[in-house]
Amino acid sequence: MIRALSLAAALAAVAVAAAAGPSKPSPPRKTKVAAPARQGTPYAGREDAMAFAQEVAERQGLDPAWTQSALREARMLPVVVRLMQPAPTGTPKNWAVYRSRFIDPIRIQAGVRFWQENRAALERAEQDFGVPPEMVVGIIGVETIYGQQMGTFRVLDALATLSFDFPQAHPRAAERTKFFRNELEQFLALQHQMGVDPARPLGSYAGAMGMPQFMPGSWSRWAIDFDGDGRIDLWRSPTDAIGSVANYFKSFGWQPGMPTHYPVAFDEERLDKEALLAPDILPTFSVPSFLAKGAVLDDAAVQHTGPLALVELQNGAEAPSYVAGTENFYVITRYNWSSYYAMAVIELGREVKEAMARGGS
Repeated sequence: MIRALSLAAALAAVAVAAAAGPSKPSPPRKTKVAAPARQGTPYAGREDAMAFAQEVAERQGLDPAWTQSALREARMLPVVVRLMQPAPTGTPKNWAVYRSRFIDPIRIQAGVRFWQENRAALERAEQDFGVPPEMVVGIIGVETIYGQQMGTFRVLDALATLSFDFPQAHPRAAERTKFFRNELEQFLALQHQMGVDPARPLGSYAGAMGMPQFMPGSWSRWAIDFDGDGRIDLWRSPTDAIGSVANYFKSFGWQPGMPTHYPVAFDEERLDKEALLAPDILPTFSVPSFLAKGAVLDDAAVQHTGPLALVELQNGAEAPSYVAGTENFYVITRYNWSSYYAMAVIELGREVKEAMARGGS
């Protein structure tokens, strides 16, 4: 999970779970790792990496020998640099193509099984956090197909690569480098706290982990022990993953009972689409101001009491699709900064819910 692009589309195969251990771990040991990690250049000889390890130790109250030993194990992965490159300028977005990656019979049936097997946890999450099961099911399904594809990159390697060798051609290189260095620091602190060898966990090419693909900072802030076994395990505990996603949504302001979006049409004579699109997906317009700028809403949307946003979904060479997004739609985009991602989550969850109503068919 990261706030720049949909990592779910690029996730690979199964991840290794990290088990809780002693509060004072020994220095990281050499670990058998996935093939991509063995092909990289070690950071052991990099002064910037070793200096960062010293800074992390001071800020987090860790043993400098432990943090330096951890980063000596990290490797620079050129494939991670390539994957983080921005799409070529002018690449058209296509909602229909994007949607087809995530809403298909295989993923829907996997979602039905996940819902059936974890019904009690999903219902408890709704009671505790106000987040309906279909939203949690949509997130975990889009991210990892319910744990089937949690990533094959060592998280340590991915975060180190993006901390010290982020592609400088990226338009937000400085901002993203700062983000990933913070995530690497959070990851090291988290693994030390859990007593886990930092070289063990596997995840996405951006360092996202577990069934819900939480970045280390998100894990530290919002992951919870929802199954009550005394530890947080987002790799092997669907219950922990369910509770953590619901907790994340609530923390970002999810409002129980509020729709995520409404259908919208336009009165071309009054339409000021430029003004409607200016705030992007941030809900800004009251219903009266939304209507005044040429939007046409159905009766349910007209009764909506909160702000709305005009959400545009491009369809390549075809005409774009539009919806009126609510504050709950915006909450989903806090998980991933993409309206396409949010709609995929919503529609996968809806499809699974409808399949459940048909008896799982």
